[in-house]
Amino acid sequence: MHTWLKNLKTPCYVIDEAALIKNLEILCALEKRTGCKVLLAQKAFSAFALYPLIGKYISGTTASGLFEARLGYEEMQGREAHVFSPAYTEEDFAELVKICNCIVFNSHAQWDKYKAQIPQNISAGLRVNPEISTQNHAIYDPCAPFSRLGATLESLKNKDLVGIEGLHFHTLCEQDSDALEVTLDEFERKFSYIFPKLKWVNFGGGHHITREGYNIERLEKCIERMKSYGLRVYIEPGEAVALNAGRLAASVLDIVYNGMNIAILDASAACHMPDVLEMPYRPQIIGAGEAGEKKHTYRLAGNTCLAGDVIGDYSFNCELKAGDKLLFRDMAIYSMVKNNTFNGVPLPSIAVLRQNGELEIIKEFGYEDFKNRLS
Repeated sequence: MHTWLKNLKTPCYVIDEAALIKNLEILCALEKRTGCKVLLAQKAFSAFALYPLIGKYISGTTASGLFEARLGYEEMQGREAHVFSPAYTEEDFAELVKICNCIVFNSHAQWDKYKAQIPQNISAGLRVNPEISTQNHAIYDPCAPFSRLGATLESLKNKDLVGIEGLHFHTLCEQDSDALEVTLDEFERKFSYIFPKLKWVNFGGGHHITREGYNIERLEKCIERMKSYGLRVYIEPGEAVALNAGRLAASVLDIVYNGMNIAILDASAACHMPDVLEMPYRPQIIGAGEAGEKKHTYRLAGNTCLAGDVIGDYSFNCELKAGDKLLFRDMAIYSMVKNNTFNGVPLPSIAVLRQNGELEIIKEFGYEDFKNRLS
């Protein structure tokens, strides 16, 4: 057991500073080699206590709405702040033009509505839909039939695009650069007629750049391909910034038996790692194996009333007992940003494991955090 884990109050997200820096060094090197600009997609990771560190390595943040945009603007000062939303309210747009360097529109109608309000110092972009799917997760596929995300080639026929400085596409989800290459072929075929009027192109997110085995050389060729048109390239990884840079520490509260041993934890799939149910996927646990692989198999479940609040089946060398602590891997991304207080279940604390091995608790939550979300 890690020495810092022994006395840690659970549940708690633990961000590994050394692992985060390792990812950032890869992304920073990509910027330096290609001249592209990497932006943190805050929808995946918004632990702003780390923003000053992240800002030393990459060019800024991108947001999906006003609150994320404000967070990036306030906490990663001096770096670029971009925003995209499927549609802007008039109230939000009035605030966004005060804090953003780049605003991307989802449709020509939205661009037409707001273009007169955009100051000269803000670059306006349009998200397009290349209409080419490269994945099997329909819920995460912006190119699925009837997608609301991005303007299709058909929708832009005979439309005036004067003032649009860049095109944005986002089509990937946890994919390698071969999928980007496929997307880029279709993007170029359909939209290259607009390129001479542009300053930049944005490859969006979903690129698993910092994953072991990712083909960075192919990514760089894709970047150079767009640069040959005289375009600056932006890329917006969220997962790649904090991939494998966080854990969720949980404790066993009880063991019950119903056809198999079931360990009830103080961490919940429904509340603390909702992608486990939504994606779905089975998170790894340090020291655990697949069901039946090791001597003792347990179903791990959360402490809510939801019958399906089940994390998965795991095996261990030793029997689990109340008070034992478990460490779930890769819990920095799409966890803190998506967690909730269903059933009044407490939110996990947030800690940073510093490079020197010291654990620093940077945020704790209590009853008032639950109450203040309600009325």
